[in-house]
Order: sequence, then C-alpha cells, then structure tokens
Amino acid sequence: MLSRVAERIYWLGRYMERSENIARLVNVNSNLLLDLPSGVRVGWGSLIDISGTGSYFERGDTQLADEKTVVNFILADKKNPASLINSLSFARENARITRETMPMEAWELINDLYHYIRERADKVTSRRDRSTILLHVISSVQQFTGLLSGCMSHNNAYDLIRIGRNLERADMTTRIVDAGLVNLLPHLSIGGTEVLEPYDNILWMSVLRSLSAYQMYRQQVRDRVNANAVVKFLLQNEDFPRGVAHCLKRLEQCLWALPNSEKVLASIVSIQHKLDEADLDELLQSGLHEYIDELQLAIGNLHFSIAETWFLPVVVAQSQSQEQKSA
Repeated sequence: MLSRVAERIYWLGRYMERSENIARLVNVNSNLLLDLPSGVRVGWGSLIDISGTGSYFERGDTQLADEKTVVNFILADKKNPASLINSLSFARENARITRETMPMEAWELINDLYHYIRERADKVTSRRDRSTILLHVISSVQQFTGLLSGCMSHNNAYDLIRIGRNLERADMTTRIVDAGLVNLLPHLSIGGTEVLEPYDNILWMSVLRSLSAYQMYRQQVRDRVNANAVVKFLLQNEDFPRGVAHCLKRLEQCLWALPNSEKVLASIVSIQHKLDEADLDELLQSGLHEYIDELQLAIGNLHFSIAETWFLPVVVAQSQSQEQKSA
C-alpha cells in the first residue's frame, strides 16, 4: 500500500470518529438543559475548550459565548477546521480517493451523510431540529463502523482505519474527562450563588452520557455516579470501548499487523504504563489536570510517531531523525 493511501485511510477513521464525538458532545449538552432546574446556566463555551478549537473562535471569551453562537461554530462553521461539517467534508474527500479499498456502500454512506449535514447546516441552532440531525450523525457513523467490520476485509487498510478511530477516541475521552465537572458547567449558579455540589451526580452523568458510558458504568462499577469512579472507569477500564485503556489496547493489536511498528508499539506501552500506574484518587485531589495534559501530549506524540513511520516521505523521516539525535 502506498504511504499516501495509508495516510488518507488513517485520517478517514479519525474524521469519522471525530464527527460522532462532536455530535455526542453537543447533543448531551443540549439534553443537560432538561435535567437541570430552571435558572441554572449551562456553559456552552466549554465545548470549544474540549474540542481544542479556541484559537479559531473569533468572538471573544469562550465562557461568555451563548448557545447559538457555540453550536453554529462547532457544527456548521467552515472556518473551524474541527467543525462537524468540515470533519465530514474531510472524511468524504479521503473516502472518495480511497474508495476502492472499502465496500462501495461505505463510500455512499459517507457521501450521503455529508450532503445531509450540508443541506441542514442552517437548522442546527434550532433545538428541535438539532437533536434529530445529531442523532442521525451518530447513527450513521455507527452504521459505517459496523459496515466495515462486517463487510471489509480485515487487512492493513482496515487496521489503519481502526488505528485512526481509536487514537481519536482516546484523545476525545481524555478531553472530556479533563473538562470534568467545573469546566463542563463553569457558570453553574442561581442568583449569583454557587450551586455546584447539589448537582454533582447529574453533571458526572452527563460526562458518562457524552460517551454512551452510563449503562456500562452502572453494570461494572455498581456504585453511585461520582468523580472518582467515573474518572477511573473512563481512563483505566479496559472493557469499555470508549475508555482510554481499551483504545490503547486496540491500537496495540492493530499495530502488530503492520510492518516496522516497533517504535510505535514502544510508545503505546509507555502510555499504558503511565495509565496503569496512576493513582487517580490522589490525582483527583490535586494534579489531575496536569496528568491528563501529559496523557494528551503522549497521545499527540503517538500520532506523530505513526506519521513518521508510515506516512512521511523517507527523506523527511530521516531528516527528522537526525535532528532529534543532534538535539
């Protein structure tokens, strides 16, 4: 397989997963309005912080942004490279170029989904239409994942899509955990009075639901929803598909099938050790944000290691390697 084809397949997996994650985040934040009592304000600007696109937001302080502005920016703004419509556009372009590597139905599904969103981009600020649109996105991406699992040869191309999907999923899960309770609703107050504590359970439930993790959490943890248990479940549980530990395990399995994967595998093992050895109870008292920053940086470096191994031209890779040695 040519490196440029491999790179496009990898990014197809990432962009499709990113599209689903964006839809989940906005949909859960919308539903949170129904769970909280009247007068409690939801911090929509936190979604910009979670997605890491604050540098593209040109309207001032993200925490003061209103619902319609944030929703339009995250879902339909073409100036935002990580918006839903752009993510699906990039996924469509990568799928178009590499469509001979996957079932034709997969390409048709991506193409239809992109046109579905493009035709309804002006309706996403309406709460009534937004829920229907986002649920369709989530369902379509899950259909895409199932279609590939059941109809695509489980070869290197399939492994590259899974690598992109799990890397993107691990990154998003760490972002959601990092946002946590306070960042998810930074302006939680009634009449100027802080009311964060009474809604601790509701807020962490929204974190779980943003990853469709609530039912699996209840089955496996068998404890009330609380910060300590939720963070452990989402970071260290190897059975839940959207947990960071599970995503790293799947990445490791996919990489074994690819040539010259020793360096990337070593990076994954290093992240796994960092995750396994973390005392999350202690970190929750102080230092969790710094720890997750390090985890996100390691996941980001894992992407660069993958790119250097399989996607970059040999001359560029050798040049980078020489620079690292001389540094």
